[in-house]
Amino acid sequence: MIRRHRGYLAIRDGETPAESRELETDGYTVLRGVLSPADVASLRAELEVVYATVAADVRNPHLEPAEREDFRYAMFNRSPLAQATIANPRILEVIEPLLGDDCHVIANTCWRNPPRAANQHGGGFWHIDAGPHVPRPEGIPWDERIPYPVFAIGAHIYVKDCGIESGPTGVIPGSHRSGRFPPADRLDDVALTWEGRGVHAMEARAGDVALFVSDVWHRRLPSGEGDQGRFFLQAHYGRRDLAQRVLTTREVNHVSPQAIERAASARERRLLGLHDPFFYDG
Repeated sequence: MIRRHRGYLAIRDGETPAESRELETDGYTVLRGVLSPADVASLRAELEVVYATVAADVRNPHLEPAEREDFRYAMFNRSPLAQATIANPRILEVIEPLLGDDCHVIANTCWRNPPRAANQHGGGFWHIDAGPHVPRPEGIPWDERIPYPVFAIGAHIYVKDCGIESGPTGVIPGSHRSGRFPPADRLDDVALTWEGRGVHAMEARAGDVALFVSDVWHRRLPSGEGDQGRFFLQAHYGRRDLAQRVLTTREVNHVSPQAIERAASARERRLLGLHDPFFYDG
């Protein structure tokens, strides 16, 4: 656990929530009943207005137009209640011991997935959101004397129940400590394990918040009979050192038009901070 001391990161002393420790050791936790039924109803209604009034962003050109409709980005700019919800004290008290009390939201996307037989979005296969932040070759264990560092945490804030039939997010506990990404030949294998631990389905009720470390192996599990679809506000919280990806670098950057014109190659554009959407911003 960490804190800021005179601008630097230091080891955090004192008690921390059990959910913070679960995030550190297992890579995930679920906070129950963070939002009241009235709060859920108000937030859901406001999110529905955004879907009705804001056109879908084309951030992933490989998605079919119908599936692009599942997503709305930059939600704290588009919904006052989304902005208030991602600042909920219950969420912050759990993530700040791991990210620091100066952590910030690096992405804020809403997901409204209707029942669908198959999805193109890559979230339906085993993946990590970024990293691994401390990559290691196979066979080199992590030194247990050192708490595994956490750089970013995702939150799914549910405005609709999500049972096993609706394809909740599944995680493989402890896999964030592997220093590796999921094996390419098993990306669709729901029986995938890490050090003997298999998938845990983060089923949720409206008002719950599922939290997971960016490095943990996770995916949307297959939906089944009785699929009700999914509807949640997603926020990714990152250490102060991580850049925000709320808007793409094409829209928001530090580069003058003249400097952009002088960048003669894709590598020169990336060097100036002009990146294609990926992970959090895609």
